[in-house]
Amino acid sequence: MIIRSLLALTLSLGLTACAAVDTRPAAAPEATRVALPPMKVFARPRVTRPTRSNRDIAQDFLDLTFQLESGRTLPVFTRFSEPVSLRVLGNTPSLDRDLERLLGRLRDEAQITIRRVPAGQRANVTIQTIPRTQLRRAVPEAACFVVPRVSSWDEFRANRRGGVTDWTTLTERQTLAIFIPRDVPPQELRDCLHEELAQALGPLNDLYRLTDSVFNDDNFHTVLTGFDMLILRVYYAPELSNGMTRAQVAARLPGILARLNPAGEGRGSRGRTATSRAWIDQVERALGPRAGLDARRAAAKRAVAIARASGWNDNRLAFSLFALGRLSLGAEPELALGSFLQAASIYAADPSTQVHEAHIAMQLAAFALSAGQAEQALRIVDANTDAVMAAENAALLATLLLVKAEALELLDRDAEAARLRLEGLGWARYGFGSDDEVRQRLAEIVAISPRNREGPPA
Repeated sequence: MIIRSLLALTLSLGLTACAAVDTRPAAAPEATRVALPPMKVFARPRVTRPTRSNRDIAQDFLDLTFQLESGRTLPVFTRFSEPVSLRVLGNTPSLDRDLERLLGRLRDEAQITIRRVPAGQRANVTIQTIPRTQLRRAVPEAACFVVPRVSSWDEFRANRRGGVTDWTTLTERQTLAIFIPRDVPPQELRDCLHEELAQALGPLNDLYRLTDSVFNDDNFHTVLTGFDMLILRVYYAPELSNGMTRAQVAARLPGILARLNPAGEGRGSRGRTATSRAWIDQVERALGPRAGLDARRAAAKRAVAIARASGWNDNRLAFSLFALGRLSLGAEPELALGSFLQAASIYAADPSTQVHEAHIAMQLAAFALSAGQAEQALRIVDANTDAVMAAENAALLATLLLVKAEALELLDRDAEAARLRLEGLGWARYGFGSDDEVRQRLAEIVAISPRNREGPPA
C-alpha cells in the first residue's frame, strides 16, 4: 500500500493552514494543558455487506488478483493452504490487541483458518516490527509492506535484489513476511496490519475505482470492510486452487459469488472504465514526498483535468479534488474551499463514500470554526461522526470532536466543550500516539478558533 505513507499529509497541515490565511495563533490557552485521559479503542466492528452486483465484484476480484500495483501481470492464482500459521517478531502491545481482533474477524467473516503461533516457531506469515527509519531506508515510499519467500528482516535484506521476492514467480504461497514500523501511533500499526495481512492472504493489487475497500490507494478505508472479507472468502473457496489462470478463475467466480453473496445476483452492473496510468502518475506525484509543494499542487490540478476529460464523476474525480484542496490550503484558500465543496458533493451522492465525505467534512468544519460559524461547524461534525466511528478512524474522529469542542466554547457551552474535548483526546491517543503529538494536534485546533487568535500583524 504505497500511498499509505504518501497520504500522510497530516491533518494538522490542513488545519493550521485554515488559520494561517490572515491570523496568528496567540499563546496556548488553558485548554491545551488539560490532563490527557486514557486511550480509547474501538470495540466491535460494524460489518456491512457489499452493495454492488456480483458481476461487478467478479471483475473487481480478477483485476485485484491478477495484477500488481505496478501494473505487472500475475500469471496464476496463488493462496496459502489452510490452516495458515502466523507469528509476530517484536514487542508492540497495541499490535497484539489489534491483531487478535483482526484474526477473529478473518476466521468469522472470511472463513479462513488462521492461528497465531509462538515467535520462535516457523510460520507461514511472519509480522515483524522495524524502526521506521530503517524500514524507510529500504523502501522509501512504503509505510509497511509484504514480501514473499522470506521469514525475517534479515532474510529480506539478503534476498531483496534477486528473484526470490518476485511475486510473479509464485505458484503457491508458503512463506512471507510483513514489515511494519514499530514507532508509529497505534492506529497506523493497526492500519498496516489490516492492509498488509489482507494482501498477504489475498489480492496484491489496489483499484482506485473501489469505494468500499482497503484495496484502494486513496486509504479512506483503513480497516477491512465487508467487501474485503467477501473477496478473501472467495480467495479460499474450495472451487479455486493454486496455479489456476485468470480464465479458469473467471469461469468459477459466478458460481462462487452466487453461493457466498446471493444478494448480489439481482443487482445491475455499474461497470466503470479503467483508471488510466496517466491519472495515477499525477496522483502519486501530488501525494508523494519527492516534489516541492508547487509541483505537487500542479500535479493535483492535472489529475483533476484528466479525471474530467475521462468523463469520471465518481470517487476518482472527488479524490483528485480532495488532493488539490489539501495542497492549496496555504497558497490558494479559495481554490481549496471550492475543491473540497465539489469533492463533498460527489461523495455525498454515493452511499458507499460516507467516510470519504467525512474527511472533507473535517476540512469544512475547520473552515467554519475559523470563520466563527460555530453552529455550522457543529452541524458538519454531527452529520459525519457516525460514519467515522463505523470506519474506526480514531485520528479523524478525534479531530472532529476537538473542532466541535472549540465550536461549543464559542457558544459559551463550556461544560459540554470540556467533556467533548476529553473524549476527543482519548481517541487522539490511539490515532496520533505520543502525548506530545496529541497536545500538538490539540494546540493546532485550538488555534483555529477566533477566540484564541490575535489579529494580523500590522
